[in-house]
Amino acid sequence: MSFVTSKRMTVGDWLNYVFLVLISAISIFPFIYVFSVSFTDPEVYVPLGFYLFPEKWSLDAYFYILQTNSFINALKSTLYVTVVGTILNVIVSFSMAYALTKKSMPGRKYILGIVIFTLVFNAGIVPNYLLIRELGLINSYWALILMALTNGWSIIVIKSFMDSLPPELEEAAKIDGANDMGVFLRIIIPLSMPAIAAFTLFFAVAHWNTYFNALVYLTDSSKWTLQVLVKTLVIDSDSNGINTGGDESVVPQETIRMASIVLSMLPILVVYPFLQKYFAKGVMLGSVKG
Repeated sequence: MSFVTSKRMTVGDWLNYVFLVLISAISIFPFIYVFSVSFTDPEVYVPLGFYLFPEKWSLDAYFYILQTNSFINALKSTLYVTVVGTILNVIVSFSMAYALTKKSMPGRKYILGIVIFTLVFNAGIVPNYLLIRELGLINSYWALILMALTNGWSIIVIKSFMDSLPPELEEAAKIDGANDMGVFLRIIIPLSMPAIAAFTLFFAVAHWNTYFNALVYLTDSSKWTLQVLVKTLVIDSDSNGINTGGDESVVPQETIRMASIVLSMLPILVVYPFLQKYFAKGVMLGSVKG
């Protein structure tokens, strides 16, 4: 029966599949090349050669990078900005979104209008830089954290999610004597765990990939984040910051560059699959009401 009712493949369908396979292959080949070169043994590495699979596997490039002060400092900087920034992002975003669900809050419509206004207009690079400079945050990690403390899109989506929660639960909690803070911590937060998981990953990925703000506001190279270090190493071909002072011929610079790229994206690749299931559930729960 299934053979009778199934749709026969047309030439257009085959062309679509072939096109999508080609696009997928073109997209994945750079990743394969990066991984392959990073694991290639220095003894068999040939400059400008294409490696689909390493002729001889080696972890020399990774051991070399992990012994350098510049990479360790960049890793510590990125971890600090990501952990602290993500925690503050979640606290500020969910607290503000919950406050905006309260129709009795003074100035609620004006604040909500300002949040929506930020979805369309941005102050720009120069005003932001002048603000950070006047606050004395140049060359400080807080320049990266405070600049991305929250955003209008996240607040609107989280507010919509909280609006979709049954109001009877909050009313019952208040009858039992809970105040707004108690309702938020004991009722709203437990029910918002899917959204919290989704936005935690959104915020963490954004902080982990921080590049432009770090390049502008961090003037001390010892405070650079991983993305700035990798850019300097790969695009600017400046490997002075990654060398340990040994013989550069021991580990080819190209394998060091590729290994640094792999190490910079590895944590997100490891965490992403475990939280991916919360994306649709956490974001779509508040998109439809009724």
